[in-house]
Amino acid sequence: MSGEYGGLGSTSQSIRELSADEKQTIIMSAEFQRFISRAGRVIERALAEGVDIYTDYTGGAEGESAQDDKSDARLSLVRTFQDERWSRGRCVTCLDWSTAHPELMLASYHNSDDAPHDPDGVCLVWNTKFKKTTPEDIFHCQSPVMSATFARFHPNLILGGTYSGQIVLWDNRVQKRTPIQRTPLSSLAHTHPVYCLNVVGSQNAHNLISVSTDGRMCSWSLDMLSQPQETLELQHRQSKAVAVTSMGFPHGDVNNFVLGSEDGNIYTGCRHGQRAGVTECVEGHAGPITGISCHAAAGAVDLSHLFLTSSMDWSVKLWSLKENKALYSFEDSGDYVLDARWSPVHPALFAAVDASGRLDLWNLNRDTEVPIATIQAEGGVAFNRVSWTPTGTHVTAGDDLGKIWVYEVAEHVASPRHDEWSKFVYTLQELRNNQADEEADRLSLGASGPPSLTSLTSLASNPLR
Repeated sequence: MSGEYGGLGSTSQSIRELSADEKQTIIMSAEFQRFISRAGRVIERALAEGVDIYTDYTGGAEGESAQDDKSDARLSLVRTFQDERWSRGRCVTCLDWSTAHPELMLASYHNSDDAPHDPDGVCLVWNTKFKKTTPEDIFHCQSPVMSATFARFHPNLILGGTYSGQIVLWDNRVQKRTPIQRTPLSSLAHTHPVYCLNVVGSQNAHNLISVSTDGRMCSWSLDMLSQPQETLELQHRQSKAVAVTSMGFPHGDVNNFVLGSEDGNIYTGCRHGQRAGVTECVEGHAGPITGISCHAAAGAVDLSHLFLTSSMDWSVKLWSLKENKALYSFEDSGDYVLDARWSPVHPALFAAVDASGRLDLWNLNRDTEVPIATIQAEGGVAFNRVSWTPTGTHVTAGDDLGKIWVYEVAEHVASPRHDEWSKFVYTLQELRNNQADEEADRLSLGASGPPSLTSLTSLASNPLR
């Protein structure tokens, strides 16, 4: 026995110490860098997890009363995302979610006056699944990033639209924070800020669509960003170019689009066919349009013709592509409304944010006059962007100082009942009827001339008539 062990001992070799140059070569190798990057993320997630081992699953009275209290709160702040180095002091310009990994949230940021030596544009990927407080990925470029999106069908690619007019592409598989591709700064592409990016199409045939305040829509192949595949000049009846600030495509549509502009007007059009370009213009708002959201909650009724617009005129408006005037105007805000977004799962629910740091939830099946829930951010911040998690259970709002606020939406508010779609069709018809009545009243008032003293006295004595 001892002989056997002795034999083992005698054949073992002492481990040679690597030289400094050999160690440096290994450390600098791509394989080692990938390992450290991945292992670091995993360890960071594990360290950030705080699991309560004292959870009481017997359903004691204390737990029940706490649950009741929480169910009363329709909106509650659950966490925030901010990076001291990369996001503090930078306005959040765009929020997007990964379709491949729904827990990943992409945020783009403007430049920071407090950090003149840092890159002007930043994109951070945050992981909402784990409690870690640092970004999953950090990307940057030399121009403020005005819009950003995960490249659908390419989980590793992230796209940014910049203030300079360039579109940049980052790859999270590469140990590099700067873009691996960028479009040229030329008159063939964009020369003004790119406020909107959208990947449309299917797995086998898709394009990146970009629009800018220069009045041009470009279609790109992600394989080649050296020049756009198609360019569309956005003009309505030969007038000046449309200064586009926001864009939406109806759910499942790759041809028809809706645009919001600096002049407050809404433009609709199509990418292909004889009438390619802008086809209709509707007077929308009394100030620049800050956001467009096309209806996305799939259900028993097709509501893809509906969309929302938010504006600096302090309002959010509801529209249908089938009609040339707003179905309703929501005017409860007391400041610039900087974004509005439909819930991805509830047909009548949307969120809106304004420059006073207020987040509103509206359920049009419950009330069209006032929001069903409102929450005010602390610290005097302005909310610039709003977004829903893909499950529709949380709302995220990005502010002007680089912080993202995550609010949990109470389950009875977030989850639609089975009859919400048919109920919403009824709600829409009511809105149309009310609008028709108001129009008729205005016409009759105009036809009859100024009201007489007798009619005013009559109205005062019976105001509800």
